[in-house]
Amino acid sequence: MKTKSDTAADGATTTDAAPTGASLEEAHAFLERHPDVQGIDVVMPDFHGIGRGKIIRRHELESLYRNGRGMPGSLFGQDVAGDDVEESGLILVDGGADMRVWPVPGTLGYLPKVGRGQVLVEMYEADGSPFEVAPRTALLNQIARARAAGYEPMGAFELEFYLVDRQPGANGRRMPATYALTGRRSMQRNTMSVDELDEMSPLFEAIYEAAAASGLTFESLISEYGPGQYELTIRYRDLIRAADDVILAKRLVRTIARRFGVEATFMAKPFGQEAGSGMHLHLSLGGEDGRNLFADQPDGSLSPLMLHAIGGIRKTIGDTMLILAPYRNSWRRFASAVYSPASDSWGVENRTVALRVPGLPGATRHFEHRVAGVDANPYLVGAITLAGALDGIRDQSYPGPAAEGNNYEAARPAGLPRSWIDAIDRMDGSDFVKRTLGERMHRAFVAVKRAEWQRLELDVSDAEWELYGFVV
Repeated sequence: MKTKSDTAADGATTTDAAPTGASLEEAHAFLERHPDVQGIDVVMPDFHGIGRGKIIRRHELESLYRNGRGMPGSLFGQDVAGDDVEESGLILVDGGADMRVWPVPGTLGYLPKVGRGQVLVEMYEADGSPFEVAPRTALLNQIARARAAGYEPMGAFELEFYLVDRQPGANGRRMPATYALTGRRSMQRNTMSVDELDEMSPLFEAIYEAAAASGLTFESLISEYGPGQYELTIRYRDLIRAADDVILAKRLVRTIARRFGVEATFMAKPFGQEAGSGMHLHLSLGGEDGRNLFADQPDGSLSPLMLHAIGGIRKTIGDTMLILAPYRNSWRRFASAVYSPASDSWGVENRTVALRVPGLPGATRHFEHRVAGVDANPYLVGAITLAGALDGIRDQSYPGPAAEGNNYEAARPAGLPRSWIDAIDRMDGSDFVKRTLGERMHRAFVAVKRAEWQRLELDVSDAEWELYGFVV
């Protein structure tokens, strides 16, 4: 990397209030509750949702809340491997000067099995304005747009992931993790098996303990379709905190899994013949009085406001597929129609559509966006979903008739990208995404993804040698 950050608070104006709204009292209360904690992980999510940052010592926490901390904006100009992408327009800008990061209020928590604290931070310009290339900023901008129209976006994410052994098996491939309680391994599809959850219970109990100490509310847990695959639901709440929860949750699951000798993978398709892992976003809009504006009409019919929102998202899914499926591996999830809808369809209580309206009581009505892989950035998924919904409400978009039956059997819509490079090109020319993310973030994100595509295009795989090497 061509830029470097400072190693201490470096003369910034001292203040008792961070621009994020985080207060010094939060830091003092944490230190009082945890007198033995000596390290705190400072985590800033990049384009990929990867936590970039540093581990500070106990005595530095107050300075983080008073002065912020220097970190380079070029972190957003890197590919998933951490290599600079010059075309992003973010490398060595202004000589590589640091931006400042500040704590996100409510995210300072403790990881019991790790013995450290952690806090999310958000990047700001030198003048105190939000850094326009940060994904969290993009979501906050759309939330501000919604609030100006009288709406309060509410949401929750469901995360699917696999637990795998740390070392590959005899065939060189990853294997589903052995159970923490019994040491047994199952290669069967134990969908919604409570016994399987029990056999992995020591690990999951540690995850729930750590979540409670970190201020996260994890709810239902199930064993999913693939061997070693699980799904975790996080509490429904305001949309920006719901996205924060995803970043913290994925990091928490990884760190706890390591301490049980296994690894958690949030690849969208870690096993070619098994189910992929999605990140389903449940979304609704509240009114100023807290009432759910997507609630059913008095006659039991669906809310016109919700239908307009769905109509707007249907129009924009094609432009946003690169955000929903950001890596080459992401597109493997769509190769088989196993709970992975690569479409713009919608329906009621139908898990084969892209936009599902669950069959819940009328007052809690909402819709579920099912296209994104668990590898997607939750801030960007939230931003483009909310932007599409708001456009649809503004334009009173008609969603079309609800799909019925098995939508997986329908042909993929002709208007959607068919591959990763198609999605890159489509987003590159998208006025909607440019308007939603801002021109600078749009340019940088596309450049980073194009660089990743080019990098993998030059990599000849073992599978290609086996298939073509000595026969063509």
